[in-house]
Amino acid sequence: MKGLAGQLACVHSKPYRKQVGLDTLLNIAKVCTCRCLLLAAWPWMPAPSSSTWRPEDAVTDLPPTRIEVFGFDVAEISQIRRIRAMRDLGHEVHSFTMRRTNMNADFTPDWPDTHLYVTDNEKLARRAAVVAAAIVKTARHRARLRDADVIFARNLDMLAIAWAARALTGARAPLVYECLDIHGALTGQGIKSRAMRAAERRLLAGCAMLVVSSPGFIQHYFETVQGYSGPWAIWENKLAAGGPLPDRPVTRVPSKGPLRLGWVGTIRCAPSLELLTALARAMGDAVEIHVHGIVHHHAAPGFDAAVAAHENIFYHGEYAYPDDLARIYGGLDLVWAQDLWQPGENSDWLLPNRIYEASWAGCPSLAVAGTETGCRVADDGLGWTIDYPDPALLQNLLQSLTREDVTRRGQALLDRPEGDFVQMPEDVQAVITKVREGAA
Repeated sequence: MKGLAGQLACVHSKPYRKQVGLDTLLNIAKVCTCRCLLLAAWPWMPAPSSSTWRPEDAVTDLPPTRIEVFGFDVAEISQIRRIRAMRDLGHEVHSFTMRRTNMNADFTPDWPDTHLYVTDNEKLARRAAVVAAAIVKTARHRARLRDADVIFARNLDMLAIAWAARALTGARAPLVYECLDIHGALTGQGIKSRAMRAAERRLLAGCAMLVVSSPGFIQHYFETVQGYSGPWAIWENKLAAGGPLPDRPVTRVPSKGPLRLGWVGTIRCAPSLELLTALARAMGDAVEIHVHGIVHHHAAPGFDAAVAAHENIFYHGEYAYPDDLARIYGGLDLVWAQDLWQPGENSDWLLPNRIYEASWAGCPSLAVAGTETGCRVADDGLGWTIDYPDPALLQNLLQSLTREDVTRRGQALLDRPEGDFVQMPEDVQAVITKVREGAA
């Protein structure tokens, strides 16, 4: 990322436009999923005013809201719980969603939904074509979009679709961009990445608010790289309102036998797999690695072979969220919480849901110092950190901890208020209220 901010302005410069040309930029947009760069030339919407807002600033005396949600996967867990939370608050929610085939394939939404298209992870050229087709399909729902009070778009693909559909139908509802991750294609220094950032900047200019899950995204990307100074809010990846949680554990009991280290959630981080595999080899029968979740084999192609080659690595498959959380984390001593997939960028800036899930269940987290995750783990007493991702450092840390150390830290987490780790309904309502107040 060094020197990146200084290079961004060139995409708007006259020499750059003359050299590349608009048609070429649009071709780049299709190949690398620039998410409809053509829309960036449409000044349909005003830029937001500069301000920062927190949930406690809002009031909640507005009537129920008609909300349209543009989602990248109807079956994605965080999206399901977000929509259910909105509905539990009494809002009328409808979604326009894609469907990906790599997770939760049997899920059927229990709210009104318009299916757009099936798309795939990482197949960016196909996703770009799907975005264009989805704009046309969504724009047919003119009355629904015009009646909306707020439009939420979850990730850049869906923001492009929502913005275009809003413009084509004459809808006036404020648009909210919920950024879940900073894709690696946005942080490069080539022409494609610069074009994508330019598209995102122009799309952002038409948004009433930016919502992120970590302050690291604001500090390291949106403010410093994109020059964004509009309103923003944080919805952390906590266990969410929008459905009952299982009973929270009350006490943490010291375990016996090998130390049980978990890796829970979306399993896609090849560097974490390499780290934990090396740890399993080094510590032998003194440690067990327990993996729970959906494996993205395109991102971690060596996963099956690693499990087969190590008697102390166990894969337990997918699990029911949130029903199985207490059982899973109750069967672990510690959890590996650090994402290493995109070091120096997204992985260093995010706050993963597993630190909230594990802490809610009384399971301490392990992370890398200096990252957003590591800072939260260290500063908030959620567990322990190592200086950098090295199996020897991780082994030394584990061997320095007694079972009493681990149990005390876990019990301290259980003694904290549930609201530290669970997103309360008022957190969701506060963002909706602020957006509506700004549009009034």
